[in-house]
Amino acid sequence: MRFRVNESCVGCLACVRVCPSQAIAVEGEVVRIVDESCIRAGACVPACPHDAIDAVGDLLEALALAERGEAAMVLSVEADVHFHPHAPEQVVNACHEAGFPMVHRGVIGDELVAEEYRRLLSVPRSRTMIRSTCTVVVEKIRHDYPGLVPYLAPVKTPIEAETEYLRAIHGRALPIVYVGVCVAEGSGSVDAVLTFRELEELLRRRGVSIGSQAPYFSRIPGVRQRYLSTPGGLPLPVLDLEPQTSLRFRKVRGIGALEVIARAVLVDNVDLGFVDLLPCEGCLDHPLLGPREELYRRRRIAQAHEPPRSPVPVVDPTVSVLVGTRFEGVRNGRELAAGEIASVIEQIGLAPTGAHWDCGACGYPTCERFARAFLRGRATYRQCPPYQERRATDARREAAVDELTGLSTYRVLRDRLAQEIARSHRSQEPCGVLFLDLDGFKDLNDRAGHSAGNRLLAAVGRELRRVVRATDVAARYGGDEFVVVLGGTGREGVLHVGELVRASVERVSRSVGLDERAVTASIGAVSYDPVTRWPDDPLETADRALYRAKAEGGNRVIFADADGEDPTQILSLQR
Repeated sequence: MRFRVNESCVGCLACVRVCPSQAIAVEGEVVRIVDESCIRAGACVPACPHDAIDAVGDLLEALALAERGEAAMVLSVEADVHFHPHAPEQVVNACHEAGFPMVHRGVIGDELVAEEYRRLLSVPRSRTMIRSTCTVVVEKIRHDYPGLVPYLAPVKTPIEAETEYLRAIHGRALPIVYVGVCVAEGSGSVDAVLTFRELEELLRRRGVSIGSQAPYFSRIPGVRQRYLSTPGGLPLPVLDLEPQTSLRFRKVRGIGALEVIARAVLVDNVDLGFVDLLPCEGCLDHPLLGPREELYRRRRIAQAHEPPRSPVPVVDPTVSVLVGTRFEGVRNGRELAAGEIASVIEQIGLAPTGAHWDCGACGYPTCERFARAFLRGRATYRQCPPYQERRATDARREAAVDELTGLSTYRVLRDRLAQEIARSHRSQEPCGVLFLDLDGFKDLNDRAGHSAGNRLLAAVGRELRRVVRATDVAARYGGDEFVVVLGGTGREGVLHVGELVRASVERVSRSVGLDERAVTASIGAVSYDPVTRWPDDPLETADRALYRAKAEGGNRVIFADADGEDPTQILSLQR
């Protein structure tokens, strides 16, 4: 049994955030589940808002076994809930008709395991023991908490115990099909595993209808009554300890509790007694059985179909079955270097306090855990809000600030110019525009190379930022062209700033190690009048004045007046 990402996946990564075993790999836009790492918890199924994850069993193998008519089926008791309102008798009869001469309900496995737990817990112990009936818990411990492996109860899962029991009676070659929601339980011990939906498909392909079956058993049924066990394999006397605040018994739900248990047992040396640990509230709470909010409805249905307890043991004492087992840890690949982890965290960035963000929004409790998952291909920066916020900030900055000169970009210039004109209309104060182009810049590039040209552009940017006010905007228009927007500035102010800019650019050549006046500036200037609303386009008018300044030899400021088509030369300096 495995989980598979289907074609409905849109890469939202909801599954990655809830996977308790980091078994979901993200490769670009492709999301896939790594079978070797998956512990079959099933948390990804309800977490996916696009129904893009399927539980896939061994339908073809089960169909082949049904056609041969020799296999036994272990149908978990949760089938009573899934197939409701059909009676359990009808479901079992349908399985018989489909080709399974023996249909058992998993009770024998629970009884065998419960007896082993009763024996273990009857012996006084001085150390923690963790329930091992759930394969999800066992696999999580083996993969991520190997230090807790010796504390696992050395007991097989109920389905493993039942398969041993059935094969001890009917021969080791007996093929067995397991049908249930906790798909991890049957892995390795049976010949095929099916979900309830796949059982429906098997019955359909075999031409069997549940609704047409008799409401009573057509054959002698397998054991349904319990004597010692509860669903899942614990003995009833152990659960009687639950209402008491006993140091011998602790009921814990949720796979995340392993972090606390590991700390208590391995670091603080606390004896927790018997830890009844499950990832959910039993199999009726399993994600494959339906929404969690329907748990109590499912429990009511299951209780309605539960037969009364047997007054005598239901397991044949003459059948010898080894229920004990031992567990070993799993090696999770190469150890990650501290430098690799640090490089990922550096990409994420630190919080304003200088510490890791550790916000948990990515699905991992710490940035270090996220970095480890990222380096193993189990996570992506798309999950990390601080990283995405940093990228968005950088993108906004790149869109607003020219990287070479540190000035505003054309996009910002366009918006700020529109804002200044609107403000001018409200306040009835003029605003000004300077449009400048560097004289001799092309010759400099040809003679000294683009590196020298870039140094000069950066120096011009610094000078413009120094000359203009904080309330004004200086922008790189493109190439070696620059624009300055001056708020609340009339003709005289525009001319004054224009001359400051011209003189500053002239000094720039010396500051970057070039010949004096190697590069100068031609500047077109204009003042927008909110009364006459001239010019219609201040930027275009300043550009025409700039070309006049270039035509007249450069290194000068030309101011465009409204009383004539030709700009009026205000300042013409030849040096």
